[in-house]
Amino acid sequence: MNFTSNKNIYRWIMISAAVIITSLILWNTYNFFQQLKENERRNIKEFGIAATDLQNQPLNANLGDLGITVMGNTTSVPMIVVNYKGEISSRNLPEGIESDTTKLKKLIEVYKKENEPIVTLFEEQPFITIYYGNSDLITKTKYYPMALVIIMLLFFSVIWFFYRSNKAGEQNKLWAGMAKESAHQIGTPLSSLVGWTTILRDTDVDPSYIVEMEKDINRLKMITDRFSKIGSIPKLTELDVVHQTRQAVDYIANRSSKLIIFEIDLPDQPIQVKLNEPLFEWVIENLIKNGIDAMKGKGTISVYLKADVYNVFIQIKDTGKGIPKSQWNQIFKPGFTTKKRGWGLGLSLAKRIIKDYHNGKIRVMESKKDQGTTFEITLNKA
Repeated sequence: MNFTSNKNIYRWIMISAAVIITSLILWNTYNFFQQLKENERRNIKEFGIAATDLQNQPLNANLGDLGITVMGNTTSVPMIVVNYKGEISSRNLPEGIESDTTKLKKLIEVYKKENEPIVTLFEEQPFITIYYGNSDLITKTKYYPMALVIIMLLFFSVIWFFYRSNKAGEQNKLWAGMAKESAHQIGTPLSSLVGWTTILRDTDVDPSYIVEMEKDINRLKMITDRFSKIGSIPKLTELDVVHQTRQAVDYIANRSSKLIIFEIDLPDQPIQVKLNEPLFEWVIENLIKNGIDAMKGKGTISVYLKADVYNVFIQIKDTGKGIPKSQWNQIFKPGFTTKKRGWGLGLSLAKRIIKDYHNGKIRVMESKKDQGTTFEITLNKA
């Protein structure tokens, strides 16, 4: 069993233990609540019996202290007492209610719903009926389980967010490590290629071949530079975003099939934005390449740039198969891909570059089945 499996087992053990403990607490709280209610009902019964005995004793009888003590101890439960004559009295109620018969009658109806009235008998006939509500202790105890559940939900929410953040951090480290390792691996043969082009210049090889080789070498250098910047904080420079966008689009357009039509609508005047040139161009190229893949090598790529007072908006649209709305957020997650041979890294890295490095936004603006998808990048003006 590997380490990841052990972590999953421990996680489920902890979750199960938390659920069991919470269930036991709720069960004990419920039993405690029921016991309190039963004790209060027993006290009310004793109060009724004591009140009946005291009211039916002769005037010169020796009452003793028991009945008076029992009645005096019932000070926490609000109650309304109705005797056989229909006379109403109350105990433990606010002053404004005790003297208001209308309010007392309304309160009787409320108490009937909360607790079953207690009827005491004298000579097998109803003598007094006691309507009672819940004491403050019962009321507070009643809401305790709810508060406990809310606390546990908050606790689990914190654990879940911590787990998600930790998992996202691990994934980011993984992708960053892969990118840096790729840059390192490319660097060795790249240095060798630079040396070979220098040697070839002294031979009879057609110079145009060497020029093309140097273009590819420069391209590899740029790719290496891009990969090496993933995982570190890149330097941002104030650049013309219109020029940078056009440069990235032109590069892809010159190397794409003639079946791909490029429609470019960019402003004539420059717009200054703080950018990291290789990483920004990587995002533009990545979105265009995804669009070309979605169109299966035939269709139209539209690139549109506009700006307002504070922001720049770059929209890249294809005429491909479209993306289901349920996947609009998932496509930016590392590892998610709809391609048979895809790694699911391109859009994840694009989001990281735009959001984390350039403090911007990238989103699916619109997508319709078999009509295409529009991505929008939002950047702050310099």
